[in-house]
Amino acid sequence: MGIAIVGISLALAFTIIGAGYGISKIGATALESMARQPEVKKEINTAMILSAALIEGAALASIGICFLLQSGLYKLLTEAVAKGNLKIGG
Repeated sequence: MGIAIVGISLALAFTIIGAGYGISKIGATALESMARQPEVKKEINTAMILSAALIEGAALASIGICFLLQSGLYKLLTEAVAKGNLKIGG
């Protein structure tokens, strides 16, 4: 179980690092684009916010899955599904 905790913790760390890098790259590129073409500032800003929100949503979903795995709820859920006490989908 110890190595699983290390793996989940690394996945959590890489998720946060990746999301931070992605959002910073979006911001830097958007600022560079706005400096080159100030007349399309609104369109670039909208696209930047939408992209950052999608990255943040994926990161939060990944963090939620990591916490779910780390807390042991995943094992409880799979046992409940195997016993037929919990039906997932339809």
